[in-house]
Parts: sequence; C-alpha cells; structure tokens
Amino acid sequence: QVQLVESGGGLVQPGDSLRLSCTASERTFNTYSAGWFRQSPGKAREFVGAIRWTDGDTVYADSVKGLFTISIDDAKNTVYLQKDSLNPEDTAVYYCAATKAFGRNYVPNAALYVYWGQGTQVTVSS
Repeated sequence: QVQLVESGGGLVQPGDSLRLSCTASERTFNTYSAGWFRQSPGKAREFVGAIRWTDGDTVYADSVKGLFTISIDDAKNTVYLQKDSLNPEDTAVYYCAATKAFGRNYVPNAALYVYWGQGTQVTVSS
C-alpha cells in the first residue's frame, strides 16, 4: 500500500508562484506514473498532468499546458507540481495519485489511479 502525502498548499496572492509536493511512503512509487488532479468548488475533478517516473516523460491537460510543470526528485521519492503567476481560477484542492498506466489516452482517467493523496487546498485571493 502506497501512501501519498501532498503539501505546499495554502493561501496565496494572485501572481504568486506555488510548488506542491507529493511524497510517497514506499520506494515502489518509482514504478508508477504520478498524476496531479484538482477540484475547484462546484466543479468536477480535473486532470492537470502526469509524469512517468522511469524517464520523466510528462503529459499535460491541453487546458493547462505550458502553465504547470511536473517534476520528480527521485532521491526524495517526491513529485512536484509548480505554477507561476497563479490566479483565482487556480483555487482548488490539488491531489496527487499513482497509476501503472501512462500515455495521453490513459492518464487523464482518474479511474486508472490506484493510490490517492488526501489533497492540499490552494486558495488564490488578495
């Protein structure tokens, strides 16, 4: 059982940058792909992007491509989600998750993820 713990959320101002972390309890996390999702109030959970641990290949949702960056620190068993210049529309609970799948046709599907973190709240407000 892999446990995922997100951190780095909080209250930030428009225009600020943010980096969220997702740390896994098991080293076997590096055999998965790690995905990031977010859910804004009153909206469905939205796929943000995913990274394949073995080679760092990434897939991003078209709606956020070029805005978010996902990266890995293998030594820390941690995956990151970073965004510069946040705006109020980025307010959401952000989740990381793990899946054995990869590829643009698969990673946006939340049903393919077997482990989920508890989520971290990001609120963008002045």
